[in-house]
Amino acid sequence: MSSAPSVLDFAPSLVEHAQKHFIGGEWVSPATPATVDVINPATEEPIIAVALGSKADVDRAVAAAKAAFETFSMTTKEERIALLERVIKAYEERLDDIARAVTIEMGAPIGLSRAAQSPAGLGHFMQALAALRRHESERAVGTSTVITEPIGVCALITPWNWPLNQIGAKVGPALAAGCTMVLKPSEIAPLNAIIVAEVLEAAGVPAGVFNLVQGDGPTVGAAMSGHPDVDMVSFTGSTRAGVEVARNAAPTVKRVAQELGGKSANIVLDDADLAAVLKRDLAGICVNSGQSCNAGARFLIPADRMDEAIEIARDALSGVVVGDPSRDDTATGPVVSLAQWEKVQRLIQSAIDEGATLVIGGPGKPEGLERGYFVKPTVFANVTREMTIAREEIFGPVMTITGYSDEDEAVEIANDTVYGLAGYVSSADHARAQRIARRMRTGMVHINGAGLTQDVPFGGYKQSGNGREFAEWGLHDYLEAKSVYGDRD
Repeated sequence: MSSAPSVLDFAPSLVEHAQKHFIGGEWVSPATPATVDVINPATEEPIIAVALGSKADVDRAVAAAKAAFETFSMTTKEERIALLERVIKAYEERLDDIARAVTIEMGAPIGLSRAAQSPAGLGHFMQALAALRRHESERAVGTSTVITEPIGVCALITPWNWPLNQIGAKVGPALAAGCTMVLKPSEIAPLNAIIVAEVLEAAGVPAGVFNLVQGDGPTVGAAMSGHPDVDMVSFTGSTRAGVEVARNAAPTVKRVAQELGGKSANIVLDDADLAAVLKRDLAGICVNSGQSCNAGARFLIPADRMDEAIEIARDALSGVVVGDPSRDDTATGPVVSLAQWEKVQRLIQSAIDEGATLVIGGPGKPEGLERGYFVKPTVFANVTREMTIAREEIFGPVMTITGYSDEDEAVEIANDTVYGLAGYVSSADHARAQRIARRMRTGMVHINGAGLTQDVPFGGYKQSGNGREFAEWGLHDYLEAKSVYGDRD
């Protein structure tokens, strides 16, 4: 069990709050003392020990949320607008603290943490505020009135890879809707969530509206998703874990919204600039060490250009700087944990064993980085759709290149997966790219490198989940619709 080292000097409150939960507006000790070390993936050293919650802690947090719902659900739109405005201001004051926490606990390069990881949460609070301002809770339909009301107590379970993005995308709309909530962040990277709890406390979120319980999925996550007083579960994580969440929630017939795994195809059509697309997207996938559920790491290219693609890919990744995520010049940090590193290594070896062409990278750690969970940026070419690496989600800086014969086969290969989160297509003919986008069975498609924005729905088809997040689409998951018949003349 570790004590807090000087690495947390930027946010000394983490030392005070790490081994507590935030329940009913207070920082409280767990019902049963238990902790787990948070490991710095760049050094393999413990940062600080955080509380491991239990079912008793969940019961206490849900009870606080249920009691707070009685009053918070009745707040006016104007009151919740003012609350979100205060949250945004308090978050802005902690942007750099949050960024530094993310870099230390999950290994994102500090430049990425400051430019994207930390601001992602702020952006979602802003989108929730904008959605609330646009939202009308009542509308006339003939002689009836349709009313939207907050769904109730929400269990929010978030991952480690883009932690603030997912916390903001859940907490923001839940507050906007008038719901109360219990948040369980990943125990692998929980420090950023503690700072968010401090932000909400500083903003004056009423006691019991937001509660934070640290812990693992099998204990705290299961207790939350199966709790009879929880009305809705919003989960982001692996498909395997999502199935367990849904199974736990089923006996109480609560709403379950999930954003799960992905295996996104990146179609490069025959009229696209192959070199420009590969250089742009291969390096881009390495930025968060490939740890993005919507990463377009499954490249599909014209089969007769495979040799050309191999040379381009080797050149594109040869200069990627892998190393200490606290350095401004680092492009790729470590993956988050030993377990994740071992999974990525297994998949790399499977590709070699199954006959894929290793273009660059490969097994083991980059030279000079013997300590830390670093992975060589890796590309395999001549990958067939039956290979393990073409079918399993990797969650590391590992990319595959598969050849196709024509446009129809490209779409067929792209859709030949149990997942359906994102898709990518590049073409010199924008109308052609649009046609392909509409044939891809995914919740999102990026055309010619267009980036993700927070004002349109985020979510997937098939085993990539159900429900949608972001902006007004995220708000819908936290609302119930009520029909009042004969309410109008």
